[in-house]
Amino acid sequence: MKFELEKKEWDYYKDQLTGLDNRFALLEYIKLNSRLNIFVINLDNFCNINKSYGYVVGDELLVEISRRLELLKPKNAKLFRFDGDEFVFVVNDFFNFRELKEFSESIISFFNQTEIALDHDNIIAKVSVTIGVAMGNGIITLNHAAAAVHEARLYKKSSYKIFEAKSEYAKKQQENIYWINRIRHAIEEEKLLGFFQPIRNNKTKKIEKYECLARIDDDGGLVSPIRFMEACKITGTLSLITRRIVSNAFKVFSGTDYEFSINITSNDINLGYLEEFLMLNVKKYNIDPSRIVLELLEDIVTLTESNMLEQINSLRRKGFKIALDDFGVENSNFSRLIELNPDYLKIDGLFIKDILENDKSELIVETIVYLCKKRGIKIIAEYIHSKAVLEKIEDMGIDYAQGYYIGEPQERIE
Repeated sequence: MKFELEKKEWDYYKDQLTGLDNRFALLEYIKLNSRLNIFVINLDNFCNINKSYGYVVGDELLVEISRRLELLKPKNAKLFRFDGDEFVFVVNDFFNFRELKEFSESIISFFNQTEIALDHDNIIAKVSVTIGVAMGNGIITLNHAAAAVHEARLYKKSSYKIFEAKSEYAKKQQENIYWINRIRHAIEEEKLLGFFQPIRNNKTKKIEKYECLARIDDDGGLVSPIRFMEACKITGTLSLITRRIVSNAFKVFSGTDYEFSINITSNDINLGYLEEFLMLNVKKYNIDPSRIVLELLEDIVTLTESNMLEQINSLRRKGFKIALDDFGVENSNFSRLIELNPDYLKIDGLFIKDILENDKSELIVETIVYLCKKRGIKIIAEYIHSKAVLEKIEDMGIDYAQGYYIGEPQERIE
């Protein structure tokens, strides 16, 4: 009985595939030691091995990689299998900055020059690695090394990065952690607010529609989504924000004749809840779907899945209008515009804010206007911040204007 208990405890700290100590053993080891140098070693594109050759070959390759890493292990170091395609060296000794670099470079160079022969079907595999390095005490050092891996992979695989607390990436990660907590509290405490920005018809000179925007009440200060959107993606709370904004918008506009637009993300489309949720609110507040514009954010126009188009076309058949937001930047393009054939197109403010001084911006806007006129698509120009810019886009034949010169986002509509 005692042997069985000891074996279970041993199994708990061992990786069954490679025989290395596992992540539980790693966490215990870090707690018991100080002045650590931690190297998180991530295998580049390892998922392609599994997809191309199958998991049996992938497992065999992991075993061979673990053996080679053992050969590279420096004095006073332990090797752990941390996750599926990640290994960790913990060196319980002082390394200076030069030694950290040299050891990282030696691991990368070794794998770049090594071919691994597998018994299965005589496969020859080449593997590259990306390494994150951190020095310090406690679990936070492991977190820093893991963050350094992610930062390194942003710029170049088969490279290494030594964690820097003052790097822009580290600051962004800290900011995301803050907003992850703030978003949760904002939803729980009902501090996620709906704001509304007017959109002007350039022919009638009247406000005819509003865009519904999210704001977080952060201790009395209002915060726009540009600050917390990335944290929402990380935590999977984008759909919660969309639901809250949709419900609030339907309630606010139920007693009016205004058209109103709601921002929709790729997350909302992928989760598949959107149409049913919108129709529930249509019935609850007795609002004709033709008064509702769904603004597809830029990340949606990069999707290629047919299901995305099916959902959008189904919403269109129900009477909802479709708008493409932030057109002209990132991955939005004319072929996608023709494929989706929206009711409205919103020209990104990047091209509007300097249209009076920048000939390139003016040319891009003219091209967009020309194509939209040909396709019967109404155009909305964002970032209208002065009378001169408003007059310019009116002369260019743009149908609607939105921006602080027209009206700032407000918690109530007039």
